[in-house]
Amino acid sequence: MDEMKKQTNNIVNELKQHLPFTAFATITAIAVFVIIQYYFKVQISENLFEIFHPVHVIASAIVTAGIFYKHKAKVIQALIIGISGALILGSLSDIVLPFLSGNILGLETAFHLPLIETPLIILGSAFLGSVIGIWSKRTKVPHFIHVYLSAFASLFYLIAFTPEFKLLGFTIAFFTIIIAVVLPCCISDLIYPFIFLKKSKHKNVK
Repeated sequence: MDEMKKQTNNIVNELKQHLPFTAFATITAIAVFVIIQYYFKVQISENLFEIFHPVHVIASAIVTAGIFYKHKAKVIQALIIGISGALILGSLSDIVLPFLSGNILGLETAFHLPLIETPLIILGSAFLGSVIGIWSKRTKVPHFIHVYLSAFASLFYLIAFTPEFKLLGFTIAFFTIIIAVVLPCCISDLIYPFIFLKKSKHKNVK
């Protein structure tokens, strides 16, 4: 019971530590969007989301597979965990949570799941990321990149699949993206790999 309580406290502390950085990443994503669309007059389209989502899946798989392999050098298991974590939690972060929150808050966001519509690209991205993670065993820098990519992918999903994205949309997007990034990304990078390790003690990303 004490060990479980300690693990829970460690996870809560990790989430708290990630909140400021995630908020900064979200503000950066919104600022980039404003500059691109209102200064350079370039419309954010579905194509940008279709770029950022696979790249986010790659980054997610790098961290998840890398963490598992660093603690347990089993290639096949690391591949399975890296791919599954990136697909499940990447889709939750980039698509499911923005879609649900957009509709709950009245944005009428449409549903679009690349894993079904372009499975080879998304599965290939997850596989590539897992291979890189196993080979490099680097996790700290990819996690930093992972959070940024997730923030951009979530924002671009909301913008691309919401019929009218106005000022209110930015307020909704800010809080939506923080939730969509912090929970799935931290679960993917800091919790998910350890579920499958025999030694279940929570460890920070090194």
